[in-house]
Amino acid sequence: MKSKKQTPSKTEKPKNRPSAQQFTFGYLVHDVSRIRRTVMDQMMRPYDITRSQWSVLTTLSRGGNDGMMQVDLARLMEVGKVTVGGLVDRLEESGHVERRADATDRRAKRVFITEQGFSLIGLMVEVASQMNQRVLAGATEEEIAICEKVLALVKGNLKQVLIEQGGGAALEENAGQLDEVGAK
Repeated sequence: MKSKKQTPSKTEKPKNRPSAQQFTFGYLVHDVSRIRRTVMDQMMRPYDITRSQWSVLTTLSRGGNDGMMQVDLARLMEVGKVTVGGLVDRLEESGHVERRADATDRRAKRVFITEQGFSLIGLMVEVASQMNQRVLAGATEEEIAICEKVLALVKGNLKQVLIEQGGGAALEENAGQLDEVGAK
């Protein structure tokens, strides 16, 4: 004979249900990053540039002045090649980037930031600096340094986990660029 399952009353709390509350660190890192991108997006909106476009420019600027292949740009930004292609098209139309033939493979194109693009990056740095002053208000220099040190340590540990799990092939290919991205 089947026994009838008892449903807890509305006043009883269910027992032994998992909770993600112990993952506060990951939640905070994710949430701070998401909110910071949203704030930066709103602050850059008057300059007629989207979050995706300024992400392309910042990724390119951290890669040095040698330009970057679109496939590498897509990998670093963790988006598709078609998506990056459309973003680069719009940035090229607005005069912020240009495509040039690769020095070793004339069939391949590299994306370079133009002087107009570097001017926009300068503005973005200024806007981000003002935003950082505001969002870090109340934190001491020592607290900020500790936070940056811990986040750099976590980043290094995460990269190591990726490599150990075999998902680090792209990570290893772009290790120098990824280190620069984190350093700025």
